[in-house]
Amino acid sequence: MRSKELPEELRDRNVARHRSGQGYKKISAALKVPKSTVASIILKWKTFGTTRTIPRAGRPAKLSYRGRRALVRE
Repeated sequence: MRSKELPEELRDRNVARHRSGQGYKKISAALKVPKSTVASIILKWKTFGTTRTIPRAGRPAKLSYRGRRALVRE
């Protein structure tokens, strides 16, 4: 199951710590966020120049994967 999005303020703090020279491991420990999450936030910031939520590609699915399987079973 996917987790919810992090607040924009927390993502901004991630970037601020990165810009001050801290490594992923220290940022992760300080903000209690997984290292992979810290890395993906910083990668997104480097790519798009923002930490805001950007529109996703494509239309969201009406049924979840589980719902689709249940429908096929019926």
